[in-house]
Amino acid sequence: MNTAALRTIYQNLQAEASKVLVGLDEPFELMVVALFANGHVLLEGVPGTAKTLMAKTLAHLVQANFTRVQFTPDLMPSDILGTSVFELNTSRFILKKGPIFTQFLLADEINRAPAKTQSALLEAMEERQVNLDGEQYQLARPFIVLATQNPVEYEGTYPLPEAQIDRFMFKIMMEYSNVEQEMEIMRRYHMGFDAHDLASAGLTPVLNAAEVMQVREQIRQVVVEEGVLRYIAQINAASRQSPDISLGGSARAATHVLLASKTYAALQGREFVTPDDIKTIVPPVYRHRLLLKPEAEIEGLNADTVIQRLLNQVEVPR
Repeated sequence: MNTAALRTIYQNLQAEASKVLVGLDEPFELMVVALFANGHVLLEGVPGTAKTLMAKTLAHLVQANFTRVQFTPDLMPSDILGTSVFELNTSRFILKKGPIFTQFLLADEINRAPAKTQSALLEAMEERQVNLDGEQYQLARPFIVLATQNPVEYEGTYPLPEAQIDRFMFKIMMEYSNVEQEMEIMRRYHMGFDAHDLASAGLTPVLNAAEVMQVREQIRQVVVEEGVLRYIAQINAASRQSPDISLGGSARAATHVLLASKTYAALQGREFVTPDDIKTIVPPVYRHRLLLKPEAEIEGLNADTVIQRLLNQVEVPR
């Protein structure tokens, strides 16, 4: 498998996804990049912007197990991880596995659960394993958390811990469709499209779990020159020195930029990373990590605006 083959795989994923998704090429591309880069995704958008549909579509296309968990204020860690149950027949405890033992975990409205429950995801997201009752359990490969949150409704929500936010590779903004896109969506529903039955939409799987892991191995071979590595590090350092930012990017942020850029380059059919790849990847990697100073927010700045300022400040390698 070479980068030309990876480009073909990505094009096939896009072609199949277009049977279901309308006007979501960029968000879907980032989700594919996260999957192949072994990252997690935070999807932010108002209800009805196809966050769940996009996640289910990608899971279907790579033949992965998909589990959806509705996060609520009374959700407990054991509701996600599982719990030990005493079995009378054998007189011993057995693990009743929770929904985290899957490949695609959709954490719906993740900010509605308290910090105690959020912490249940930390080890799984970072190490792809779970410790329960002193036993270590490996999660399936691939494993990806796709979390959604509503940017408008804050009543009954909890801010995500910084440690958890930093584990998400991307924050993808799900915008409203335009008029033409909404007309196309309505035409499809008029013709009988059912978002709950993807198979009936003619969606054909492109990969399986083993092939996803093969793609990840191929992406490791993508070349990153020393100048590009320095460019990533300088952007990260600039985020910590900016007068608009009180909390900049961590070392994990720089690593996520590197891995996502290599994946993005491979999906474009290239064997090397360019500065333009970095510029494309930096906004979704940083927008959820940066904590703006109050005076910057008063000026009307947001994370994406500040990120563009950073990119304009750092010299691009030749």
